Amino acid sequence: MKLLFDANLSPEVVRRVKVSGHDAIHVAELGLLTAPDPEIMEAAAEADRILVTADSDFAAMLALGGARSPSVVLLRSADHMRPPEQAALLAANLPAVGDDLERGAIVSLTSRHLRVRELPIDRQG
Repeated sequence: MKLLFDANLSPEVVRRVKVSGHDAIHVAELGLLTAPDPEIMEAAAEADRILVTADSDFAAMLALGGARSPSVVLLRSADHMRPPEQAALLAANLPAVGDDLERGAIVSLTSRHLRVRELPIDRQG
């Protein structure tokens, strides 16, 4: 799975997720550390990468824009977890949602809950 990690997650999470077999990079590696959210989203979509973030703005942008990509993994309550815990949570759950993310989805993930919303988000219902 190809992942792009947002600036609000530590490069340590990226290193740990790579060990679990994923193609993971941090926005800093692309020179996007201080880039605005739309630019980061565009970079993820163009590189066919799933965006991993703790920022709910990305999910809102996808929903409001009716976009089909990029898929987003939203780590909720990430500020209550250390990078090793964040990486372990991702490694434990990415296999279960891999097909959803490949088709286009927003995955909201906490240590207790997992929610998948297929893209594009239906703004009517």
